[in-house]
Amino acid sequence: MSSEATGPTPQQDRPIVFRNGKVLTMDDQHSVLNNADVLVVGEKIEAVGPGLDVPEGTQEIDADGGIIMPGMVDTHRHMWQTAMRGYGADWTLTQYFVWYYLQHGMHFRPQDMHAGNMLSALDALESGVTTTVDWSHGLQTVDHAEASLDALEESPGRFVFAYGNIHAGPWEWASDPDVQNFISRRNKGSDMLGFQMAFDVTGDPEFPERKAFEVARELNLPVTTHAGVWGATNDDGIRLMHENGFMTPETVYVHAATLSDDSYQRIAATGGSVSISTESEQSCGQGYPPSWVLRSHQIPVSLSVDTSVWFSSDLFTAMRSTLGADRSRIHLEAHAKGDTITHSHLRAEHVVDWATRGGAKALGLDDAVGSLEAGKKADVVLLKNDNSPTMFPILNPYGHVALQAGRADVHTVLVNGKVAKYDHKLVGADLAQAKKAIGETIDHLQTTMGADVWEQEMNPEIPQTDVLDNPYTYTQYKSDATHSH
Repeated sequence: MSSEATGPTPQQDRPIVFRNGKVLTMDDQHSVLNNADVLVVGEKIEAVGPGLDVPEGTQEIDADGGIIMPGMVDTHRHMWQTAMRGYGADWTLTQYFVWYYLQHGMHFRPQDMHAGNMLSALDALESGVTTTVDWSHGLQTVDHAEASLDALEESPGRFVFAYGNIHAGPWEWASDPDVQNFISRRNKGSDMLGFQMAFDVTGDPEFPERKAFEVARELNLPVTTHAGVWGATNDDGIRLMHENGFMTPETVYVHAATLSDDSYQRIAATGGSVSISTESEQSCGQGYPPSWVLRSHQIPVSLSVDTSVWFSSDLFTAMRSTLGADRSRIHLEAHAKGDTITHSHLRAEHVVDWATRGGAKALGLDDAVGSLEAGKKADVVLLKNDNSPTMFPILNPYGHVALQAGRADVHTVLVNGKVAKYDHKLVGADLAQAKKAIGETIDHLQTTMGADVWEQEMNPEIPQTDVLDNPYTYTQYKSDATHSH
């Protein structure tokens, strides 16, 4: 194993070659190359293989003893909430609804959205996530949207901006000419910045969300939606989407944890995919993390962290928690029948795929990112930490990524060929400014709420409302699905 003697940060305008690493290509064959190189020229991967010849002036990164893999893809992260990292560690999903939907979410100013997004962007990159969907459902005004998107464009990451507003009906904000103008004006069709529309379907038989789907279709935007969330969205929403022709291969269903077999069949038949946030589903009660049932229906899967107001903000944790939840479910079901499991059906290789290639496919970016292949964009991660006993020996590379490695082992991150992290440190990031902006947001929230309320709301009381039957403040529709009568 090499010693981790690292030279100066590579220059951005010269080719880079990673030398002598274990390469997880995540190509169609899931090729694993030992003692191999990855050559990056400009924005793209030029070649992958052992002993590559490189252009004169190429900068070399020693990957011996490390794993070279594609940048990870997070398909569902409420980035604005990173300003409150860990605040809701003991919340339930209902308490989350109370805090953000009913009481305090409207206190966020545009500058607070910018602060949360900037911190979250740096957080993602630092952990090897090179593409992130900003499920931005706190956009009370277009000014909030402008500030949120400005933060993303100021970051070296690759993003998909999913426009949403939990304080107004999707049919209302989607019809707003200012919102539509914002999307048209700022959506340049770049693979560095994509757009989605983010909203949920309540199951109201009148299907008021139809207008939002129609606007998404007019703007040629995919829809991402929280589906199968116990107490919020259910099979009626899936049925309405399907009957009205709004389930497409580009649709991303987040969680999808409490759906019927019929709903899963509709998702499978229409080619959609599911973004699993296992930590969230385990802790909040959306339903049991559904990878086990998605596999049975052959529904494509990607991974996401949801929100760091509660959970870890890296896909290493998402991979290992997903493996654990899936295997736990299968073991328990076997034990209930007096059987035992002798082979693991969900393997480390599968969750590494979901964290990389699966996310790229879900976002329609598979031609650009998600695997290390010549001609693809150079979103590359090197896991290497010679100072950590956890990074050797590397015997099963998929198992090492999914169950052993962590963000501290992320040595180098390239996004679109540019160095975003090197020698375990972010490159060009103004952490002091990010910290200052977050501090101002926290001061604003504490002042607005009052110090006592701020402390109490870490475990908020449940107001006397029908929040369990309808967490959405923008509609009067209620369902008795969450209560037995």
